[in-house]
Amino acid sequence: MKHMLTKGRLLATAGLVAAAAVGFAQVERLDLATMLKKTGGEGTIVGKITQNQVFRTDVPNQGLFFTQLQVDGIDLATGQPKIIDLRYVGGFISPTEGAFNSEAPHVDDVKVGNEVVVFYKWEQDLGNGVSGYTPYAWHGGVYRVINTARNGKVVLGRGVGYAVSRNWKLDELRSEVARLTKP
Repeated sequence: MKHMLTKGRLLATAGLVAAAAVGFAQVERLDLATMLKKTGGEGTIVGKITQNQVFRTDVPNQGLFFTQLQVDGIDLATGQPKIIDLRYVGGFISPTEGAFNSEAPHVDDVKVGNEVVVFYKWEQDLGNGVSGYTPYAWHGGVYRVINTARNGKVVLGRGVGYAVSRNWKLDELRSEVARLTKP
């Protein structure tokens, strides 16, 4: 019986710890309208990734790696030409020098030459004094565009809880973003 009480207490303690961890988590479910509000409406671009570089910042006893992307395209809401530099924590300078970040966009999504839709906003301090535009919700803010024979350019959705939850024809997504951001 004593063994059962101990096991029960351990399970109860584990349950409380798990509940506390879930309570502190900041998972955000976003639909397209909410994403546009979070990024101020003007934080959208569709274009090609023209640069992908990783750099390191150093401070005493700590270095952080950042990936910087340059996207050359058009503002999804206005259709105006735009070039934007985006930064996020994580990336590798070489196979042995860098840092993985589970919240960063997938490496296959951010290759030079890929066409992407990005929702972004300004962050004053990403870490170690680095500031800049960053994909909102990091991996949840970058969506790959593919060219299909049947539907033309399609933005790949990620499922319920993401701003682009389903696959959209690029022109239809562009129209919907323009409608949602119209004053």
